[in-house]
Amino acid sequence: MVPEKLLQIDPRDNVVVALTDLAADEPVTLSGLTYRPLSTIPAKHKFAMVDLAVGEKVVMYGAVVGRVREPVMRGGLLNTRNLQHEAEAYAWRGLPAPWQPPDVSSWMQRTFDGFHREDGKVGTRNYWLVLPLVFCENRNINAMRDALEEELGYGRPRPYREQVRTLVQRYARQGSTRPDSFDRSRDRLFPNVDGIRFLTHDGGCGGTRQDAQALCGLLAGYIQHPNVAGATVLSLGCQNAQGDMLMDELRRRNPGSTKPVLLFDQQQSGLESTMLSAALAQTVDHLAEANRFSRQPAPLSKLTIGLKCGGSDGFSGLSANPVLGRVSDLLAALGGSSILSEFPELHGMEQDLVDRCTRVADADRFMRLMRDYNARAKAVHSGFEMNPSPGNIQDGLVTDAMKSAGAARKSGTSPVHGVLDYPEPVTSPGLNLLCTPGNDVECVTAQVGAGANLVLFTTGLGTPTGNPVTPVLKVATNTRLAEHMADIIDLDTGAIIRGEATVDQVADVLLQSMLDVANGAVRTKAEMLDQNDFNPWKRGVSL
Repeated sequence: MVPEKLLQIDPRDNVVVALTDLAADEPVTLSGLTYRPLSTIPAKHKFAMVDLAVGEKVVMYGAVVGRVREPVMRGGLLNTRNLQHEAEAYAWRGLPAPWQPPDVSSWMQRTFDGFHREDGKVGTRNYWLVLPLVFCENRNINAMRDALEEELGYGRPRPYREQVRTLVQRYARQGSTRPDSFDRSRDRLFPNVDGIRFLTHDGGCGGTRQDAQALCGLLAGYIQHPNVAGATVLSLGCQNAQGDMLMDELRRRNPGSTKPVLLFDQQQSGLESTMLSAALAQTVDHLAEANRFSRQPAPLSKLTIGLKCGGSDGFSGLSANPVLGRVSDLLAALGGSSILSEFPELHGMEQDLVDRCTRVADADRFMRLMRDYNARAKAVHSGFEMNPSPGNIQDGLVTDAMKSAGAARKSGTSPVHGVLDYPEPVTSPGLNLLCTPGNDVECVTAQVGAGANLVLFTTGLGTPTGNPVTPVLKVATNTRLAEHMADIIDLDTGAIIRGEATVDQVADVLLQSMLDVANGAVRTKAEMLDQNDFNPWKRGVSL
């Protein structure tokens, strides 16, 4: 089979995508029509199917993605000089038509082995968290990391090691491992605990009270996350983000939770060594309890996936993002949940998502969140139209609406069952919309805080983003990237561009890969690289 050189994504489009580099004046054919590019057209870029006059709308994916500001002749390359951002208005138009879910009969009886929590959720990993309520405690968090990781078989050593070594010997005597045979470089004292994750941040005080509340909500989301067995929390004592605020947020998410949360206040403890010694001793005691959890079978309905793209290119909306959309639809049909975020990268596709909302209240909330977010950006002389990065533009994503049209394909076709404002948790199965920036780490941090126990992350240019508690599977839009940056890519969807595989076929491969990761049988590339990125969003203008 000879690979196609061009693609018209939707019959309504007046531009086509180059699937390979096209030479100037070299005839190329699509659906019986011949085109002669007026200049070299790099792969992933677009050219006009017809003459486009100043003021005409450019349509791609069947949606308006820009308006012509310089005449573009048939075969002419679209770029930032001749095209400007344009997006259609949006409004509530009524409840969606009934959705026809995909056939999931081959997946209905499939399970993954996960960690079952008291609230009914299931983790794909089993971590203990150590985190601060305020940036003043970051140094002490790092001191605990240096003491715990090496002595428990997770990492590197430094102060407070003698105390942890004594604690290790005590537990080793109680278990099957003899103290004289325990090899810290090879063994884990608590083999069912996948690790201890130490989160640091620059918030908790000095900002607005709303910042402190949002931070406590996010931290509560991490503590209540199904991939987390419990947490050790360090507080200075006088900061805005108080322990009571955190406990209120925890109760809001799960009023009956008995998940252990160990809270230590430095101003009450006095000496730093007094607080850290108590924190280390209690943490090791609770790690022994966390080690009692073991993997048990769980249905696929217990999966909640974050849908993310970063370092996008002109193929993102053609290969990797539609694959995520198909997986999202499969999971919705199986009773699972998915999270679509990056609100600046949905600009121009709002109407499609509004039309898929199953409740008027959700549609209204989505429209309000989008308009408020864009207004905040415009108030500082920016706006959603400023979203595409230089790398996006270089690889064919010329306007924000063009980028959004491809990004929105991660959502598939299923109805929207929930609209969430940061840092709220997912409570509804099916597709959920979560207000976040497009910023890779801020977005993934928020999706995990909302409950994602797996994150699917597409990229056309390459990004190493990971997360401390949730595996992040990196999905390449093209084979060149998958081979060039093989150390960060988990799955290649380039066969779709070459015409060698369908979206549905690659989606089945990705879903199987997700189960392998969820089972703990496979670690993602980000996990292998210890790419544990954590960056809370302060609700400022971040695109």
